[in-house]
Amino acid sequence: MTEYEQEQDAPAVDAAGADGTAWRVFHATGAAPAGAPPAIPPAPPWREFAGQPLQPAPADDDRAERRRLGAEDPRPSLRDDEIDTVNAALLLRRPLLVTGPPGVGKSTLAYLIARELGLGRVLQWSVVSRTTLREGLYAYDSIGRAQAIATWRAGVTAGAEASAGTGAAAGTGAAAGTGAAAGTGAEPVGREQPPQLGDFITLGPVGTALLAYERPRVLLIDELDKSDIDLPNDLLHALENGSYEVPELVRGALPAVSVFTDDPGARAEVVGGRVECREFPVVVITSNGEREFPAAFRRRCLPLEMRPPSREQLVSIVISHLRSRPEGVDTLIDEFEKRVREGGTQSVDQLLNAVHLTTAGGFQADTDGRKLIELLLRDLAKGR
Repeated sequence: MTEYEQEQDAPAVDAAGADGTAWRVFHATGAAPAGAPPAIPPAPPWREFAGQPLQPAPADDDRAERRRLGAEDPRPSLRDDEIDTVNAALLLRRPLLVTGPPGVGKSTLAYLIARELGLGRVLQWSVVSRTTLREGLYAYDSIGRAQAIATWRAGVTAGAEASAGTGAAAGTGAAAGTGAAAGTGAEPVGREQPPQLGDFITLGPVGTALLAYERPRVLLIDELDKSDIDLPNDLLHALENGSYEVPELVRGALPAVSVFTDDPGARAEVVGGRVECREFPVVVITSNGEREFPAAFRRRCLPLEMRPPSREQLVSIVISHLRSRPEGVDTLIDEFEKRVREGGTQSVDQLLNAVHLTTAGGFQADTDGRKLIELLLRDLAKGR
């Protein structure tokens, strides 16, 4: 009996709290809520926040979820210990630091959580060596604002000059109609409002996730191990405090400013230049193990090491993405598992590509076809 079959035959009893209620709200099935989304347990007192004003709930991103997850599958896509770790992070309001070989599904976990808990669009921040915390929090287009102000001032000046010229002409006119015409000068141009500061500020994925929402947002911080050495500690302060300031808005001394967010076409109101969450976001941080993180950072995250999927999980993934179990898929899965057992670095994407290609009409698994399958299932660690 395989590990997966043993798990399925085990008694279906969730871990329970002292009051006898199941503490799991996430079960890794990827099934969207049929009705109201499941309630998330209250935060510990030391992880409670009181951000204002409350933002509207985000829309779903069904297309991104389908690309990442395929169709819904009632079978768990994670092992029991992995599911428990995710639930612990949800309960304690702590980031998940997810490690594992490339292609094992680290980034996909964020979409799995968002779909199952009905948390809307996933906010994704992809990190490179030049990435700074400010890019994740917000962007300020100072050049665009300066150009807009210059254009506005030129319009005001032109409007004032046009009004003055028309008034002078009206004073020399003999007919009363000329005076009336003076009232139709370029006054609207001179009365236009100056460019608003908030029109040039856009909150990034991290900054948007820390807005005040009734239910938490899902934030995916992808490949943090590629970052500059200081970024994890810089990020730690924002996530620990659940808040940050936008200095440009603080200096502007405006009571409230409407700014753009990372959600397409959406805006949010920022009061006093400070953003604070209401519910701490579900933060999924992925790492390929290219570097070690500081102890202070690791202490505030829950580690989750994802292992390669079992055979039953591979079958489930193929069915979810292809909406069927194609003929010959077991042979490809056997070969995929063999390569992984022999120490190769393969991703599930490679398996999906090979299955889709070999089940396409007219594909012949002859000598040339075999070479193509070898290419698709190549060892990623060999650099070619």
